[in-house]
Amino acid sequence: MPHITLTDVSKAYPPQQRGGERIAAVDGVSIEIERGDVFGIIGHSGAGKSTLVRLINGLEPVTSGSIDIDGTDIASAPKRRLRELRQGIGMIFQRFNLLRSRTVRRNIAYPLEVAGFSRAARRRRVGELLDFVGLADKADAYPEQLSGGQQQRVGIARALAANPSILLADEATSALDPETTDDVLELLTRVNREFGITIVVITHEMDVIARIANRVAVMESGRVIETGDTYDVFTHPRTDTAARFVGTVVRALPQGDGLAELRARHEGRLFTIAFTDDGLSDARVFAELARAGVDFNLVHGGVDDIQGRVYGLLTIAVRGDEQLVRKTLAGVGAGVTISEVPV
Repeated sequence: MPHITLTDVSKAYPPQQRGGERIAAVDGVSIEIERGDVFGIIGHSGAGKSTLVRLINGLEPVTSGSIDIDGTDIASAPKRRLRELRQGIGMIFQRFNLLRSRTVRRNIAYPLEVAGFSRAARRRRVGELLDFVGLADKADAYPEQLSGGQQQRVGIARALAANPSILLADEATSALDPETTDDVLELLTRVNREFGITIVVITHEMDVIARIANRVAVMESGRVIETGDTYDVFTHPRTDTAARFVGTVVRALPQGDGLAELRARHEGRLFTIAFTDDGLSDARVFAELARAGVDFNLVHGGVDDIQGRVYGLLTIAVRGDEQLVRKTLAGVGAGVTISEVPV
């Protein structure tokens, strides 16, 4: 049984003015999230992803559909059962949402106080989490004395305090600089790997998905328009929206004026070479071209790491006999997709 199952979930808000239409923030979303997944939900602002995460943790009721967590539909669960389910869901936020009047130690302890843990149990658990997130020396500091990355580490520790089985991260790195983002993503990876916690990552940054999510759903206008293994979505996006997100990470061929400028700078016909770690390498392609005496040079692209797997998308300018070029490229072998860029 999946850990989280959304079936035809919709959320509509009342019209903003008399006689207007209801606003559908989430529209017929169906997703299955397996236990132990790091599941990414990506979309532009207004796509409905943040509303969706509030539905998953029961902060807002669904208009229609069901959200099953461990076999219980939170939309129809009694209040007591809903409270139990929500205790098993941790949440981290873009702006950290720390209590400014409390020290780091007392921020982390807060959900344990609410849940009725004894003082000794709170002290023990807070100590464990301070060590885990690397902030034992900041236990008595206040939030304003911490950097953004340190505040987010406190937020993660607080979210883990009550031993949740699910962690929801809503734009958890978008307020951080690149180096700090790397640190936080590595910490979330450790949370998933060491504790087996299912993580749902809400973001508009495709590089975050590439780093930590094993599966991803792409949202647009309240609907999920594409879902699948992260590597598959990166290497073979099926929708224009997914392809544009992928293009922010994978160095795809420029279009329009950028492509015209590339042609102007390089003599010959342009070919793209796409390869994965299941196929041949770029070195093999280049070796075959050189062996056949084909004159070429690399003009654009690169090799990217997606979930620890290789994906390359390169563009070469090729000069010489057309028949020889096509015969050589056709004989490169399986696992590589080579196509000429249309003029």
